[in-house]
Amino acid sequence: MDETDLNRAMDRYACGEAAAFAVLHRGLYPRLRAYLVRMRGSTHIADDLVQETFLRMHRARATFAAGASVVPWMYTIARNVLIDHARSSRTRRTEELPEGDAFEPIDTGADTESAAVANQAARTVERVLARLPASQREAFVLLRYESLSVQDAANVLGTTPAAVKLRAFRAYEALRAELGAPGEKASSEKAPDAPKPTPGASRRDDSGRAPARGSHGDR
Repeated sequence: MDETDLNRAMDRYACGEAAAFAVLHRGLYPRLRAYLVRMRGSTHIADDLVQETFLRMHRARATFAAGASVVPWMYTIARNVLIDHARSSRTRRTEELPEGDAFEPIDTGADTESAAVANQAARTVERVLARLPASQREAFVLLRYESLSVQDAANVLGTTPAAVKLRAFRAYEALRAELGAPGEKASSEKAPDAPKPTPGASRRDDSGRAPARGSHGDR
């Protein structure tokens, strides 16, 4: 569904048109669920968080600025849901482990060998994403999978565009190293394109700030 139509539907919903919710749910649900699955590594948890996100969108609908873009607004709410869930589940560490159904098998038609290679690459990507710091994972997912602009991703994450580029670049480097490692070279799957970091970013931390004198930053 075109984002312009979604924005108009959100405007109507914010003004009290209840019927507009069906349009929003139909257009936003696939993207929201995919984002939450990638961030949590669990379809079961993601399904619960999808419902919570839509509930919070409903409660906050009157605060939506007319003419604004609903997709970044939705991701901002979803990120807050993720943060709250992580805080409440710190004592249940088993939920941090990705499940086997966290990725969707890639359909490559009748070529079973290609399908096996592609699905192995998908599993590798999910495994690497699960190991990344949350700040790097969410930046990478928003840019690569959710196709947000760097500025929109920065707004969602409450940081600077330079920090978003750096975090996503580090995630990309981790994926490239894993996909290019021995045992994975048989895969024709290429690591996703990396966002170009801001000049000097290699000497900055994930917040986009240069380390204090004498600090070596991330290694």
